[in-house]
Amino acid sequence: MSLEEIIAVRVREYRLSRRVSLAGLAEQTGMSKAMLSKIENAQTSCSLSTLARLADALEVPVTALFRGIEAEREAVFVPAGHGARIVRRGSNVGHLYEQLGSLRGEHKRIEPLLVTLTEASEVFPLFQHAGTEFLYMLDGVMTYGHGTARYEMHPGDALQFDGEGPHGPVELKELPIRFLSVTAYGALPHTP
Repeated sequence: MSLEEIIAVRVREYRLSRRVSLAGLAEQTGMSKAMLSKIENAQTSCSLSTLARLADALEVPVTALFRGIEAEREAVFVPAGHGARIVRRGSNVGHLYEQLGSLRGEHKRIEPLLVTLTEASEVFPLFQHAGTEFLYMLDGVMTYGHGTARYEMHPGDALQFDGEGPHGPVELKELPIRFLSVTAYGALPHTP
């Protein structure tokens, strides 16, 4: 739908939900019934001041009159086995990291990784970073440390923790080990 059609649908929808006649809305906004009819039939484009008056009379935010406009939204699809291999702090001790998705800009609030530990991997319990991390065990068995606590993790086990505490695998018990690691960073600071 065009912008005018979306505004027309929303104005009519909010007017009818409030059980206000066209004449009543005209009185509240100071606009003519003819102008409101043109707006509700998508026969005219509204100025910002007209939209503000309509929103005020309908007791909705101006943005509510635009609900339904389809904007391009980013999505990242990663086929099985095709995640980008990335280098992280544990890469130098045999940890393999496969990035499972990465949005850009303000939407980059989580980092999903598939982590694989093999015979070539060493324990490394000293990771520390901002955000909250979530682990979900897929294969193998390991003891994972967070601070002074230790967790023996088997397939299906999950662990969530504050990433600023020292953490990482303490003992690799059954190899290969694969787990999903998702780090959430929350809202990113606004950068001009």
